[in-house]
Amino acid sequence: MAKASQVQVLSKGARSRVAAWLEATEQGYLQYPFSLVRAVVGLPKWIWLVIVALVVGTVVSFGATADVPKSFSIGTTVSRAVDNGVDWMVVTWDPVFSAINVNLLRHFLLPLEKWLLGLPWWLVIGVVAFVSYRMAGLVFGLLSVGMMIALAAFGLFDLAMITLAIILVSTALAVVLGVPTGILMSKSNRADAVIKPVLDLMQTMPSFVYLIPVLMLFGLGKVPAVIAVVIYAVAPIIRLTNLGIRQVDASVIEAARAFGATATQVMLKVQLPLALPSIMAGLNQTIMMALAMVVVASMIGAQGLGAEVLNGIARLEVGRGLMGGIGIVVMAVILDRITQGLAKPSRRVRTSA
Repeated sequence: MAKASQVQVLSKGARSRVAAWLEATEQGYLQYPFSLVRAVVGLPKWIWLVIVALVVGTVVSFGATADVPKSFSIGTTVSRAVDNGVDWMVVTWDPVFSAINVNLLRHFLLPLEKWLLGLPWWLVIGVVAFVSYRMAGLVFGLLSVGMMIALAAFGLFDLAMITLAIILVSTALAVVLGVPTGILMSKSNRADAVIKPVLDLMQTMPSFVYLIPVLMLFGLGKVPAVIAVVIYAVAPIIRLTNLGIRQVDASVIEAARAFGATATQVMLKVQLPLALPSIMAGLNQTIMMALAMVVVASMIGAQGLGAEVLNGIARLEVGRGLMGGIGIVVMAVILDRITQGLAKPSRRVRTSA
């Protein structure tokens, strides 16, 4: 009755259209349950097979056969084999690991950290502001000044410089290892098929797992923390280097070869420059993952903002942990926008103009 009264107050032409719409709506509501039933009945046979198997497994009792046979349990054997392998590496390759530890710490980490801590705080803020302005514009340049001043006001400036040293060394090592690996994957489908599962394993494995072998091989300190960060963060730059080179237009490569360019010249002067935006996107993701790993790496000796967060958690000092987390967020935002600007040359041209 309500629908009929609504139709009567309308004009004759509108009345017919509304009546048709109401009739179609009612038919749709009536047909909806039947459509749902038809959709369920029309499921593929293999889905019904899975459903029936799960129902049978839930209802029927299979007794002892429902448990995994003890003869299948090889976890203890595998873990012992891994332990024996790590012990053998520690004993046999100790001079190699010691050399890596000493040289990386003495020639890279400590000098960079000492240099960053020796810079005047206002000079660092000025440089960050200028670079942010050139890479991301005036608004973000001013915002970066405010965030850096907040770091100094919270007493986190020195810790941020220590964290920055770890991030810079880790990122540099990731680039040195990742870019050549990505080039190799782009040139060889066989290498691509072999390395991709390794990268999948590295990205899906919990970050805490990386600390165990690194701690066994290198002990406590900043160097094992850097190596753990590199292992965790190197995958994006490998993947995106490979992807960027593979996406270079084949006609451009053919033109370069037609002009007599060698394979090395094609790679260095054609493919890598054209793949640079993708590589820079990989660098951006590598830096972000390195910052995400900083807190975990602080468990084995990495100092800086990650250690501040860890100490806040261990001592139940919520404010201390929150300040350390804010410092990491500030660094992540600034580094993210700067590296994004590096991947956009058009923005630099507009800014300089």
